[in-house]
Amino acid sequence: MKNPLTSAGQAIQLALQLDFFSDFLVPDQFKAQPKISKPNPPAKSDIPDAPATETPANVDPRTGPKSFVNNTNKRQTLLQNCLIEYEFLRSKRRSIGFVIGESGLRITAPRWVTLADVEQAIQEKQHWILRKLNERRDLASQRAQFEVRWEDGARFPLLGKNIQLRINNLQNVGIAFAEESGELTVCLPHDASEQQLKDRVQGWLQQKAKEVFLQRLPVFAEKLGVTYHSMSLSSANSRWGSCNSLGKIRLNWRLIHFAPEIIDYVIAHELAHLKEMNHGPQFWAAVQSVFPDFENAKQSLKQHAAQGLPNF
Repeated sequence: MKNPLTSAGQAIQLALQLDFFSDFLVPDQFKAQPKISKPNPPAKSDIPDAPATETPANVDPRTGPKSFVNNTNKRQTLLQNCLIEYEFLRSKRRSIGFVIGESGLRITAPRWVTLADVEQAIQEKQHWILRKLNERRDLASQRAQFEVRWEDGARFPLLGKNIQLRINNLQNVGIAFAEESGELTVCLPHDASEQQLKDRVQGWLQQKAKEVFLQRLPVFAEKLGVTYHSMSLSSANSRWGSCNSLGKIRLNWRLIHFAPEIIDYVIAHELAHLKEMNHGPQFWAAVQSVFPDFENAKQSLKQHAAQGLPNF
C-alpha cells in the first residue's frame, strides 16, 4: 500500500511543475491534501498574470542554473540551464515584444495572448535572448573597469594615456598637470567632498578639451576648404559631434579621453558635413581626403565607446 503522504508530495510537486509552464497557480487548500483534483481552468479572458517564482524541475539541484535577475514584475523561464527572470507587461500592441535593457529582459504582450503562448515565444527566441543578455553582462563588466574612485591616486585616460590624480590639501585653490609624470594635482581643503573633487577635475578636462579642439579645427577646415562659424562643447550621451548648415559645430568634451587621432577623425567628420550634409559616398570621400585612415579611427572609436568611459 502506498504511503499517502508520499503520494501527496508527488502530486504537489507535479502541480507546481505544471504551474510554471501554464497560466494557473495551485490553490493553497490543495497543498495539505493527500489527494489533489485538478481545478477547472478559468476563461481565457480571466487568466491572471501571476508571477512564476518556482524553480523549474529540470534545474540541476547541485549546481543550480546560471541566472539573469530582473527585480521588477518578475516571471521566470529556463533557457539552456540558465534561469531567466524577466519583466512581463500587458499592452495594446499586436504582437509579443522583446527588449533587453539595463534591468534585463522585458517582454510585452497583447492582453489576449496567454502565458503559455508567451512561454512558447520565449523558447523560439531563446538564442537571441541569451546572446543579448550575455552581451549586456559583458558590457557592464567592461564598464565597471572604468569606474573612477574619486580619491588620491585615481587614474583615468587623457588623450589616450592614463594619468594619475593627486590631491593637495595644503592649498585650497589650484589645479595643475605635470605632463612628464602624468599627474594631475588638485588643490582642495581636507574636508572637500567627493563631488567637489569630481567637479573640479571635470571642469579642467572640459577646458583642456576646448583647447585641443580649437587647435585642430582650423587645421582640417583649411584642408577641406571650408569655414565654420563656431565651436561649443557637448555633453551628449550618444553623439560625439554635430554640425549644422550654419557652420555651428558641437564636440563632445569626453573625446578628450581618446587618442589625438580619434579626436582628429571626429573633427574631420563634422567639418566634412559643411561640404556634404549627409553620409553618402561624396561625404566619406571628403573625410578620406583629409584623414585617409578614417576607417581605423572610426572602428577604434566604436570599440572604446562600447567598453565605456570613466564615470564623469
